[in-house]
Amino acid sequence: MEDLKFALIQSDIHWHQPEANRAMFEEKIWAISEDIDVILLPEMFQTGFTMEHEALAEPMNLTTFKWMKQMAAQKKAAICGSYIVKEEGKVFNRLVWMNSDGSFHTYDKRHLFRMAEEDQYFDMGQEHLIVSYKGWKICPMICYDLRFPVWSRNVKLSYDVILYVANWPAARVNAWDTLLEARAIENLSYCLGLNRVGIDGKRIAYNGHSAAYNPKGERLIFSEKEEVLYVTLSAKDLASFRGKFPAHLDADHFELK
Repeated sequence: MEDLKFALIQSDIHWHQPEANRAMFEEKIWAISEDIDVILLPEMFQTGFTMEHEALAEPMNLTTFKWMKQMAAQKKAAICGSYIVKEEGKVFNRLVWMNSDGSFHTYDKRHLFRMAEEDQYFDMGQEHLIVSYKGWKICPMICYDLRFPVWSRNVKLSYDVILYVANWPAARVNAWDTLLEARAIENLSYCLGLNRVGIDGKRIAYNGHSAAYNPKGERLIFSEKEEVLYVTLSAKDLASFRGKFPAHLDADHFELK
């Protein structure tokens, strides 16, 4: 494992305007001048957090998927974010991890935010995703998943990084801050959270607080404004901490059914 560098694009999102959002994020991606391994985009980056899936859902391998594939190839970096996907009569809030060679992985949001009736409009994901990338094991999740520690549990150190892409409202941002730190500490892993900023079409405000934490719970980056955040994760530091503090050996063992 070598060190892994992430770029987190904390941005406002044009409400229900996929073409405008792809153009906007493309401009931000091309403005990244540093050598980056992974670029993170927010939850539902092509629309904002919406239940209007009938008009906005896309089949896999269509416009947004092809755009992610093109961006990853051109920047020679993995790109990760979620958008609305329809497949075999179902609709998912689907995270796509796109590698620069065109290979990809998907994760469908497990915990659907019932307070916005997401559970009434979207289908629940059933499987974890662990991505093997440049020697690292990465577990990507989506927004509300953050509140459920059992689903996020790092069983037998199955991952080195857990990340959350989100549309997490400013009204509850204290929970976001607290839980990101907790997920890092309890799982002996790096934890990254990318949130959006701005006000959406339902007049809900978002204030970012995108951040990265090391396994000690120390915050490495943080921002409340529209910008690209950069963080480098140290493989040496991770291995050293796990070696000195192997709390995972005392963890309770269980299986999800």
